[in-house]
Amino acid sequence: MPLTRRALCLLLAVAGPAAADVTVYAAGDIADCRRVAPAYSRAAATAELVAAGLANDPAAAVLTLGDNVYERGTAQEFASCYAPTWGRFKQRTYPSPGNHEHATSGASGYFGYFGTAAGPGHYAFTLGSWRLISLDSSVSGAARARQLAWLKQELEQHPSHCTLAYWHHPLYSSGGHPHNTVMQEAWRLLYRAGAELVLSGHDHDYERFAPQDADGRVDRARGIRQFVVGTGGAYSTPFLFSQPNSEMRDGDRTGVLKLVLGEQGYTWEFLEASYDGFPNGQAPDRGAGPCH
Repeated sequence: MPLTRRALCLLLAVAGPAAADVTVYAAGDIADCRRVAPAYSRAAATAELVAAGLANDPAAAVLTLGDNVYERGTAQEFASCYAPTWGRFKQRTYPSPGNHEHATSGASGYFGYFGTAAGPGHYAFTLGSWRLISLDSSVSGAARARQLAWLKQELEQHPSHCTLAYWHHPLYSSGGHPHNTVMQEAWRLLYRAGAELVLSGHDHDYERFAPQDADGRVDRARGIRQFVVGTGGAYSTPFLFSQPNSEMRDGDRTGVLKLVLGEQGYTWEFLEASYDGFPNGQAPDRGAGPCH
């Protein structure tokens, strides 16, 4: 039986308006000023690309995937190298730390620079209809156990139709670092909760995987798609350990991943930054996926 106009209006009033699509720009392995001034660094090039996107969309946000600044993530490095580049949109940035931040005791440079935005190293927030979760893949022992307990509770208390998590060390990667299972249990919790996306850095390249479970099996229905986006400005590194289920690899570009997070799914584009005359804002990889 068709709904009357009054019944439809009441239904919409109860349900509320649909959440608008939200755009995020993401990359890790970003600001490296050891051999060049910030204004001439690759991080300045990716910052220009992100800033242009943010200027056209006041609701857009930025995710960092660790190793925000080199070499040790000190307060001085954040002030002199990160701040002039990606610090331009600090107020719209949701960070995560990497191993280089932890080269300074307690990652004090990272926490001092980002302040309350960094939480205790892990935190969650909502953008549009998506729940986003930032984790620290460099913690170990009791700290890692506390993070996993927090993640389990977060997923139970905030079930979401669409979920994205991000951290530094990828569970899956064909890059130059050996296979790292440090975040396998976090992936397992996210998989059970029906998460859609995981973003990581660490390897200085771009790679997209098919949706997988925590044991490397393709699962097109409920698997998590992982992107490695270690292309924020650091030097490029080669692919050395080809992994199964890798759908796209690119080790020659500096750029950022643009995601449009919608109520029923997401689209992605890898945008290449302009550096030394190379194209700006191109999309060597793009596609779309559903929420589970």
